[in-house]
Amino acid sequence: MELIPLSKAHKLQKTPVILVVVGTFAMILLTFIPICYPLLGYPLYLLQNFSNSPPSSSHGYKDAKKCDIFSGDWVPNPEAPYYTNTTCWAIHEHQNCMKYGRPDTEFMKWRWKPDGCELPVFDPAQFLEIVRGKSMAFVGDSVGRNHMQSLICLLSRVEYPIDVSYTPDEQFKRWRYPSYNFTMATFWSPHLVKAEEADANGPTQTGLFNLYLDQFNQEWTTQIQEFDYLIVNAGHWFFRPSVYYENHQIVGCRYCLLHNVTDLPMSYGYKKAFRTAFRAINSLEHFKGITFLRTFAPSHFENGLWNQGGNCLRTRPFRANEIKLEGINLELYMTQLEEFKIAEIEGRKRGLKFRLLDTTQAMLLRPDGHPSTYGHWPHENVTLYNDCVHWCLPGPIDTWNDFLMEMLKMEGDGHDETLNQAKLHSNDRKMKFR
Repeated sequence: MELIPLSKAHKLQKTPVILVVVGTFAMILLTFIPICYPLLGYPLYLLQNFSNSPPSSSHGYKDAKKCDIFSGDWVPNPEAPYYTNTTCWAIHEHQNCMKYGRPDTEFMKWRWKPDGCELPVFDPAQFLEIVRGKSMAFVGDSVGRNHMQSLICLLSRVEYPIDVSYTPDEQFKRWRYPSYNFTMATFWSPHLVKAEEADANGPTQTGLFNLYLDQFNQEWTTQIQEFDYLIVNAGHWFFRPSVYYENHQIVGCRYCLLHNVTDLPMSYGYKKAFRTAFRAINSLEHFKGITFLRTFAPSHFENGLWNQGGNCLRTRPFRANEIKLEGINLELYMTQLEEFKIAEIEGRKRGLKFRLLDTTQAMLLRPDGHPSTYGHWPHENVTLYNDCVHWCLPGPIDTWNDFLMEMLKMEGDGHDETLNQAKLHSNDRKMKFR
């Protein structure tokens, strides 16, 4: 079971109202104040200081009207859900909220509405036609597996896959859709780099891990060259105590409590791990696929830490103006964007495509979408009793596949690369002031 932050529990605060000064003074003021990134006023220039040429894919998949599908709000959708826990066998037990008695159903009845355009609801038949004869790999942690299981459930209205796994290990599954010659696979790598558990308990009873931040995890890096699409994610496992190695030497740690080992910020290991993972992808001689970075999806523990009574009991989404990304969640998100930008520039030299599947804003607004106590029976002894990390199925995580399908449609819409890049430039992403 994946655990979540041991640091301070998330504080959910309302954004203060900003008084806007109109007239000439406002025009002058805006001349000198940097444009801010829509997720909580982060200066855009910090996303652009790696290169004069913006990435073709960071921060915003756009339609012909250059609409940012990742910036928006949740609106009611009475037609959802499009599958149930009784029609889909792929739901992991701990995300099968209806089986374990969740009493409310409204959390399943929302859809994502981008600002200024519409995001089509996932069409399983169209998706399978798009990926006919292709393959897709999910690399990362159990939230990434949560995503893949959502996709299997959404596709179940057309076809169920057959198990073609090479190993009985549940962490490395392969599924094939025979009618479409489409293969999906999952590769367990919660730290993305080479890692090992040094102590099953560790300082916090959640394990102590050795992370070799400059070494590839060959359990996935040697297996992905055949895939057409690669979806990479990592996040919550970096909250666990870890010892950081580089060049075979200890360089520091994250809350390891070892004598004479410097405690470093969690973002240090996070940044290095993503840099190494992207370097691995860009170094593969025969890999020609498209890499999607699925951005960090925050947890929603309130009134305590995950192991100190924290829970997620809300039954409605936040509105976009009711909460902001901050603290460690903002730091991890920005780290991903920075490393993505570097990787994309390097990948472009080899003709490789990197795309940003930016789920962070949408999921920040969904404290109601987690299993909480409805991922097990009340009497069961489970590690994460109140699960505010993973997502119920059906639930808001299904929207990730709405995003994914729209992105795949863009890749295959017949437009030339220059036009696609123009639509996807980070400079064009709609800016908001909060």
